[in-house]
Amino acid sequence: MSTLTATAEEPRTTSVRPAYRVTGRRVLASEWAKLWSLRSTWITLGLGLLFLVAFGLIAASRYKSEIGTGHMDRDFAASTAVSLSLFGTNFAQLALGVLGVLVTAGEYSTGMIRSTLAAVPRRLPVLWSKAAVFGLVALAVGTVGAFVAFLFGSGIVSGTPAAMGLSHAGVLRSLLGAGLYLGLVGVIGVALGALLRSVAGGISVLVAALMLVPGLISLLPSSWQDDISPYLPSNAGESVFALTHDATALSPGAGLLVLVCWTALALGGAAYRLARTDV
Repeated sequence: MSTLTATAEEPRTTSVRPAYRVTGRRVLASEWAKLWSLRSTWITLGLGLLFLVAFGLIAASRYKSEIGTGHMDRDFAASTAVSLSLFGTNFAQLALGVLGVLVTAGEYSTGMIRSTLAAVPRRLPVLWSKAAVFGLVALAVGTVGAFVAFLFGSGIVSGTPAAMGLSHAGVLRSLLGAGLYLGLVGVIGVALGALLRSVAGGISVLVAALMLVPGLISLLPSSWQDDISPYLPSNAGESVFALTHDATALSPGAGLLVLVCWTALALGGAAYRLARTDV
C-alpha cells in the first residue's frame, strides 16, 4: 500500500516549450524567407531587370543608328539619354507587378495562406509585411536597372543631341523616380492579389489598369482626356520619372502623390477584405 502511494505521489515531468511571440520583425523575416524560397521570384525579378536594361539599350542603339539619316520619327528624334534608357520601364512594370500579385494570390491558390494566418492571427501584419518586403525588393531592382540602363545607354548615344550625364539637371531625380515607380507598382500588385485572391484576376486587373485603360481613355474627347488621363496610375507614375513635362502632365511631386493614393486605395481594399472575410 505504501509503495502504491509513493508511486502515485511522484511528480510528473512536463516538457517545456519555448515561448514564441509574434512580432513585426519576425513576420517580416518570415515573408522575406518565403519570397526568396520561390523559384518564380528569381526568374521574374531577372526578367524585370532584363526588360528594363535590354529595351533601354535597344532604344539607345536605334536612336544612334538613325540619327542624321532623316528617317527618324519627330517624337523619337527629341528623345534624351534618360527617356531612351527608361524605355523598358513599361515592360519591367508588368514583370514586377505580376510577381507582386503572385506573392499574395499564390498563397490563396495553394492554401498556404491558412498556415500563414494561423501563425499570425491578427492578419493585417501579414499584408503590411508582404507589401513592405516586396515593395523594397522591387524598388531595389528598379533603381539598379534604371542606373545600369542609363550608364550604358548614355555611352551609346554619346556625341549625339541626346547625350546626357548624371550631373545634368533632373537626371538623378528621373532615375530614382523610375525605381520608386516600379516599387509602388509592385506594392499595387501585392494589394490586388490580396484583394481578389486570384492570380488570374489580379494580373488581369493590373494589366488593365496600367495598359488597357490608358488606351481606352485616348478614345474619349480631348477635353476629357486632359482631365482624366494625368491621374491614371501609369501616367501619374510616368510623370514621376519623366525628365520633361508638357502642359497636360502632372509635376513629379503631384504625380507621386497621385500614385501613392492609388497604392493606398488598393492596400485599403485588401486590408478590409482580409480583416472581414474568411480565407
